[in-house]
Amino acid sequence: MTAVPVFETLGCRLNAYESEAMRELGRQTGLENVVVVNTCAVTAEAVRQAKQKIRRLRRENPDARMVVTGCAAQVKPEDFAAMPEVDLVLGNHEKMQAESWAKLSRPDANGAATMRVADIMLETRAPAPLIDGFGSRARAYVQVQNGCDHRCTFCIIPFGRGNSRSVAADIVVEQIKRLTAKGFNEVVLTGVDMTSWGADLPQQPRLGDLVARVLKMVPDLARLRISSIDSIEADPLLIETIASEPRLMPHLHLSLQAGDDMILKRMKRRHLRDDAIRFCQDIKAARPDIVFGADIIAGFPTETEAMFENSLALVTECDLTWLHVFPYSIRHGTPAARMPQVDRTLIKGRAARLRALGDAQVEKHLTDQIGRDHSVLMENKRMGRTPGFAPVHFSTDQPVGQIVRSRITRQDGARLYG
Repeated sequence: MTAVPVFETLGCRLNAYESEAMRELGRQTGLENVVVVNTCAVTAEAVRQAKQKIRRLRRENPDARMVVTGCAAQVKPEDFAAMPEVDLVLGNHEKMQAESWAKLSRPDANGAATMRVADIMLETRAPAPLIDGFGSRARAYVQVQNGCDHRCTFCIIPFGRGNSRSVAADIVVEQIKRLTAKGFNEVVLTGVDMTSWGADLPQQPRLGDLVARVLKMVPDLARLRISSIDSIEADPLLIETIASEPRLMPHLHLSLQAGDDMILKRMKRRHLRDDAIRFCQDIKAARPDIVFGADIIAGFPTETEAMFENSLALVTECDLTWLHVFPYSIRHGTPAARMPQVDRTLIKGRAARLRALGDAQVEKHLTDQIGRDHSVLMENKRMGRTPGFAPVHFSTDQPVGQIVRSRITRQDGARLYG
């Protein structure tokens, strides 16, 4: 009996969406006995982990064809093609094409590693296959945008994803209607640079227009969530909708990266620390239950201790809860790679301090939830998440994928209990 395809997803929510789309394309073309690794390139560590995962999966699946795709494969396809474990490298455009998987399904597609990787910068459209199912019964992701027009000095992702391209609003709405009809109670809008959505579409709508349209056109959708946004580009309608629409979850993950103005300028970011603080304060005043997450980089080139202290202070000044801490990692080909580097030991120490502060912020937030009632979306029989994305654990089985009402009774470390 031939093995069913195995999909391993690394990195962002957009990758998770695309893995499900690839799974569906594979199903349509009869794909069998294949392992697909959908890689991430956000840090050098992410690339190292991808290669480690490929080697492990090859050992576990010696007879399967090994396909590597995703951002790391797009940026450095030759590195993965040179691995003896790999049979085929697919670019980020090619992985979303049905013909890529149709060719792969033929018996003679096996053999030496080959590369099908086009220049992603030439892409002008964001393909968004309509998928009827998803790996998790709890929530589904819907791609609304791909690529990025900005060139932050530390970031390699535009070279893996290309320039910004938006998915038309009617396609997004149709996708969410299909998923809601399938029983999904929560949908997450995802992309690479979400707040740039619409700039390449007729009339140049903004992300707020899309969010408002989804909520209006899909009244049966219980919960809508937005993935990472750039706060400086948040439009007035988006802010108004966050403040006034209960079905839009009170959880925003912000692309902040640092809390020092000089570092932000050297990163070529589009905001200053006061912009971030003002945004968080204004949103908090409009919707008091909002919970913020953020990306913070520790040890960016030229970062002094005083500059790092400004990033530490930003965590409490913005009342951030869910931190994604990235020790700065050189990405060759980016401007930051040519800047004076911070000692690796210092970088690790600063990342640890940020994570410790993040842990304290999480504990403070969770403690504040005790005694409160929450609508919890169940991810498995014993664990679900609040609208603010806090995990809640139960002592008895709950219906997976459903929203249950629960009072928080206690907190233990990073866990709530209902």
